[in-house]
Amino acid sequence: MQLLKSQIPSYVLKVSETLVKNGYEAFLVGGSIRDLLFGKIPEDFDIATNAYPEQISALFTKSIPTGAKFGTITVISEDNNGEKFDVQVTTYRSEADYVGGRWPSKVEFARTIQEDLSRRDFTINSIALDLASLKENETNYVLIDPYNGQKDLQSKLIKAVGNPIERFEEDGLRSVRACRLASQLKFTIEENTFEAIKQTLHITKLVSVERFREELMKLLLKSPKPSIGLNLLKESGILAIFIPELLEGVDVVQPQFHSDDVFTHSILTVDEAEDSVKLAALFHDIGKPRTIIKDDKGTHFYGHDVKGAEMTEEVMKRLKFSNAEIEQTVKLVRWHMFYYPSADWRNSEDPKSNPAHGWTDSAIRRLIQNVGGLDSIDQLLKLRIADQLSNKKYEFNREELDAISKRIAEVSAKEMALKISDLDITGSDLIENFNITAGPIVGKILNHLLEAVIEDPGLNKKFDLLYLAKQFINTSKL
Repeated sequence: MQLLKSQIPSYVLKVSETLVKNGYEAFLVGGSIRDLLFGKIPEDFDIATNAYPEQISALFTKSIPTGAKFGTITVISEDNNGEKFDVQVTTYRSEADYVGGRWPSKVEFARTIQEDLSRRDFTINSIALDLASLKENETNYVLIDPYNGQKDLQSKLIKAVGNPIERFEEDGLRSVRACRLASQLKFTIEENTFEAIKQTLHITKLVSVERFREELMKLLLKSPKPSIGLNLLKESGILAIFIPELLEGVDVVQPQFHSDDVFTHSILTVDEAEDSVKLAALFHDIGKPRTIIKDDKGTHFYGHDVKGAEMTEEVMKRLKFSNAEIEQTVKLVRWHMFYYPSADWRNSEDPKSNPAHGWTDSAIRRLIQNVGGLDSIDQLLKLRIADQLSNKKYEFNREELDAISKRIAEVSAKEMALKISDLDITGSDLIENFNITAGPIVGKILNHLLEAVIEDPGLNKKFDLLYLAKQFINTSKL
């Protein structure tokens, strides 16, 4: 692909022009030039220069030196409309003496762009564009490509720079990144590079769970087919380090209802899932291998949703996801098997049979409460759609989900209480009327009242709730 100056944002060109005007070099490097050459719009732009961090800071008053120790200054630049953007400007460097398979113990600045490119991970990331060589509407520009990265881009190949074992021994995260990039770009990993990943797992084990989590989420959210990367993580041995529970599903067959084993079905569900439910899709059947039962009627996974929710919480806590992410994903896994009488409907001979028949208002309210609200109901339905679409044995029927969606809309349009704060009574009211002290007892009473109101929203009046609370107190051992 030929590059034009117009393809580089004005705020990036302004930074490079300032560097060049003051006697320094400016090269577009890393993923930004890779994406441009591959015909994609980069998400961010990185410039490499022979200017030292203090010189960069002196040139750009609007800059942040938090990465100066490693030679990186974040420059805040404006486009032609005055909108502000970050541009990472990094001094040429050569790293040595990596510690813990992740961070170099020292950073030495290099003199040339060629030295800088030699320390990078993959050939497709070791290309540099001399920004000073770009001219308006001309295609005569200077590309520095010492490792044939353009050729590997054309061949759709992830290949390590130089000796792949050395590259992965320097930085254990590079192995994970190789799988993520292959998935994101729909590339393959070069044979020697992939073998080096397997041989350096002892270094990958040293990578922090936070850094693995970041790469995992990029893989899930930025890949057209995340199953490609997830399979690479499995085959390389990386998945066994960080999420071994998923591997329990390999070769666990589901003969009655599925065409794939549990692991394959799970990663294909991720392919079908919308971004907001990709994590839940990955974990939704994680409990099946630990709940498998075989009898004369076939293979069953009773309670795998409950076990799966427990396992999902353990995995996500280990990977240090936020509490909000954990809570939401766990609820989706726990309730992804929510029952509606689809089988009854399909087998019915009555053409007017309703697939949502049997869903009472209280059942709908309870489902909404269990999942965490109407927004979560939308996510639950998205997960159900992905689960069904990923199964070649299952003929997806839109009518079923449309029917339950309609019932949810009908019930949610009515006045209803779904959480304690929606009750027409407070803990203070209970303390004042029943001479009880604040604490767990108040919570138990409020939960009991919420259950009653879910069954009958008409009870959500203070007088009625006080009466129900009195009955509960008198008949329960609190």
